[in-house]
Amino acid sequence: MPVPFWWDRPGCPSPLPELTGHAEADLAIVGGGYSGLWTALLAKRADPALDVLILERGTCGEAASGRNGGFCAASLTHGPANGLDRFPDEIDTLVALGRRNLDAIERTVVELGIDCDWERTGELSVATAPWQLAVLDEEADLADRFGLRADRLDAAATRAELDSPTYLGGVWHRDTTAMLDPAKLVWGLRRACLDAGVRIAEQTEVTAVRADGPALKLTTPAGTVWAGRVVLATNAFPPLLRRLRAYVAPVYDYALVTEPLTPAQLASLGWRHRQGLADSANQFHYYRLTADNRILWGGYDAIYHYGNRVDPSLESRAATFSLLAIQFFDTFPQLAGQVRFSHRWGGVIDTCSRFCAFFGTAYGGRLAYAAGYTGLGVGATRFGAAVVLELLGLPADHGLERDSLTSLRFVRSKPTPFPPEPVRYLGIQATRWSLARADAHEGRRNLWLRTLDRLGLGFDS
Repeated sequence: MPVPFWWDRPGCPSPLPELTGHAEADLAIVGGGYSGLWTALLAKRADPALDVLILERGTCGEAASGRNGGFCAASLTHGPANGLDRFPDEIDTLVALGRRNLDAIERTVVELGIDCDWERTGELSVATAPWQLAVLDEEADLADRFGLRADRLDAAATRAELDSPTYLGGVWHRDTTAMLDPAKLVWGLRRACLDAGVRIAEQTEVTAVRADGPALKLTTPAGTVWAGRVVLATNAFPPLLRRLRAYVAPVYDYALVTEPLTPAQLASLGWRHRQGLADSANQFHYYRLTADNRILWGGYDAIYHYGNRVDPSLESRAATFSLLAIQFFDTFPQLAGQVRFSHRWGGVIDTCSRFCAFFGTAYGGRLAYAAGYTGLGVGATRFGAAVVLELLGLPADHGLERDSLTSLRFVRSKPTPFPPEPVRYLGIQATRWSLARADAHEGRRNLWLRTLDRLGLGFDS
């Protein structure tokens, strides 16, 4: 089926009505994915009297929030290594905040009874080429530095966790990743928002925002909203603030899901501890078991389309699906001829040149935004929600044990903007080609990649 597996089953809530006519709110949130839902929930739990309205152009979570792999990571910086490179003076604080943020998500899931198949099983990074073993050593050393649980595994120990002839070693990051059902998390947060008194208008696209006296005016096809404060939570989609276009590149990622494995097929793999996995190549795969023992297999290709193009037609790419299928059976030859794929889909990710979220305000501090999560938004969007509320001067029930988030350089700084077209497209394609070449040549980075490293620029899924 050419649809996300997470949405192709019973339990999907019916869409809420679109906004018609005029409305007012203390806080209007544009976008009903994780960013918007967490922002509404944290704001409403801190101040139940606050009038909060979410405006979602489709159905809450139908984009990246409901079609990702379901890896909920503690890292706010796309891994400790990236954070250390970019925020060396704050990395200890950011690692601690990330762990508290993941713990807070778990508490919320338990407290609100959100049935999202939460499993704190961790993530197993594996080496499938000799040069990647050094990458794993660096990962483990950093984990040790920050007091994170990471088990170093040789080839035999790695294959004892999940049996693939491609594995040469691994590092099991025990406590920094949870696996979950992303759509069920969306549905649970949506229900929690409604129960808390948040108003949600779906099928309601905001086409413009502008100042209108003491309020901001949001225009939709069938109505208008005036709000004292506004949060933009649209991430990869064309931003209502033109300035954001330079910082975000929408990148398409693709995934396959198998039919449920039989007990014998699952036994041929091992996988008793149900960790999520990722290999250590530049063009990497991520994969995990679903609650009914299917394998979700995604990643590798990260496709950018000229001019920041975002369109539903780009969610299907036959060449990528075929390549992913070949790579799947190379990894698990014991399943060849036995297992079929039941679902295939794609979706757009908001990436930026520093690989992790950035934040800001506009309209004299009455509008705040967060964007650029680069694939780690399942967990980090909750932290981003706390940040944008603080930027707006609104309280947030975030439980992160820190009075000020906006004093962090991580929050105050911006990534280097991408160049305009056609240089943007050419640069991204050169980077993709160079990353593939590095994977094929023992990880050696060519002059183009080394130059990007020195400039603090990058491209990743």
